[in-house]
Amino acid sequence: MDNNAKQTILEGKAILGIEFGSTRIKAVLIDEQNNPIAQGSHLWENQLVDGLWTYSIDRIWFGVQDCYRDLRENVLTQYGVEIENLGAIGISAMMHGYMAFDKNEKILVPFRTWRNTNTGEAAAVLSKIFNYNIPLRWSISHLYQAILNDEPHVPEITFLTTLAGYIHWQITGDKVLGIGDASGMLPIDPETKNYSAKMVEEFDRLIASKGYPWKLEDILPTVLPAGKNAGKLTPSGAEKLDISGHLKPGIPVCPPEGDAGTGMVATNAVKQRTGNVSAGTSSFSMIVVEKELSKPYEMIDMVTTPDGSLVAMVHCNNCTSDLNAWINIFKEYNELFGMDIEPDELYGRLYRNALKGDADCGGVISYNYFSGEPVTGLKEGRPLFVRSVSDRFNLANFMRANLNAAVAVLKIGNDILFNDEKIKVDRITGHGGLFKTKGVGQRILAAALNSPISVMETAGEGGAWGMALLASYLVNNREDRNLADFLEIDVFHGNVGEKVDPVPEEVEGFNRYIENYIAGLNIEKAAVKYKK
Repeated sequence: MDNNAKQTILEGKAILGIEFGSTRIKAVLIDEQNNPIAQGSHLWENQLVDGLWTYSIDRIWFGVQDCYRDLRENVLTQYGVEIENLGAIGISAMMHGYMAFDKNEKILVPFRTWRNTNTGEAAAVLSKIFNYNIPLRWSISHLYQAILNDEPHVPEITFLTTLAGYIHWQITGDKVLGIGDASGMLPIDPETKNYSAKMVEEFDRLIASKGYPWKLEDILPTVLPAGKNAGKLTPSGAEKLDISGHLKPGIPVCPPEGDAGTGMVATNAVKQRTGNVSAGTSSFSMIVVEKELSKPYEMIDMVTTPDGSLVAMVHCNNCTSDLNAWINIFKEYNELFGMDIEPDELYGRLYRNALKGDADCGGVISYNYFSGEPVTGLKEGRPLFVRSVSDRFNLANFMRANLNAAVAVLKIGNDILFNDEKIKVDRITGHGGLFKTKGVGQRILAAALNSPISVMETAGEGGAWGMALLASYLVNNREDRNLADFLEIDVFHGNVGEKVDPVPEEVEGFNRYIENYIAGLNIEKAAVKYKK
């Protein structure tokens, strides 16, 4: 038993971060040195209801309560103590989406997640009016699409927020949002660190004829940068998190953030000219840029770090889901022959074998589209593996093609940043499930982006740890130390992780793979059209 950790918990100095991921809700408790000392989790899945991806309110609350219960029981088992008090709490969740509430705090329509791609008309209109790329998944796209559809709930809206903003509101009573998460609702003005006043005005003008009883600014959460006070845990909020009744109210809660922001924090990538790639169920790259891009790009979203610096984000709806599905086929094969191979061993062997394949995968291509992929213009997806009789089809090339597919769309977007916009980056850090097998995901991504990729041991702690660090920054920051300095000095102590450089032959091979991939997109589009 770690007696220092036990004492930290007993004294109420431990700090809690909770993150709602797409397949898991995770809680991480950290000590005064920002090291994880306990964890809890809850597995969940989204549901397709009436053609839209959602998580029900009941599932949301059962999930976070079960996650906290798991954390509490793990603390009891490890340290023999109850969690009564905490130094601070932070809530994070999947960015974007649509949660609209009426004056009685009742949700008006089921939560519409980032995964929905039904907002094409709205996003196109707003992008043109704002002269700014407005992605399909952003909250403002969902709102305007509901208006275009004349949905009857729209006049009743009194509050519009994200999942993280909703949980934070319910446990503190404060309708606020961290600036990074807010930048996925509506563009942020880098000068004012608030929603773009120009775009707010343009939106209100656009919908004026509807005569709604609200203005846009009235229904959006207040924007807060990292380190600012965002309220305290209320008695009812404590009951919502800890159904055992041990957790006390009054705990400071930091601004709620999106999973993109916590990924940047967990990889020490909030400083300009740094970046990170998160690769799990979905994937995204975040490059902290020094200035605005020369023009809007449909493939690139402009969001912010948790302290308000501009970030060029390439978001991909699909990453490892199809890869995991193929691994499961191999698992079933093993079971058929009575072989019991641990999942980590199975993944590791198949991943490492992929590196023995041809740099261009022998011509075979994989499209990992479980859902639509806006970057490549697909509103729906069909997982697809494509080869011709002349391609070199073997296990190594098969696995390498699936690994390449996991980052192919990321490459398409980032080629614009590095080749067209000449963006400079000093360090890119990878985190997420794709990098769990040491060296393999790194090497594939290094070839895709033609850039060195670092992975830190702590990156496996993920966004919940990143959120805990933001909560730590709330209570430990100093006026002379910004978030980047806090992370560099107090958390990472100069550690930049283990770096893998791109191999020229593999860069060339990935370029050939992506040429085939882009040329074959019409095959994927045909699959969407003809395979229901």
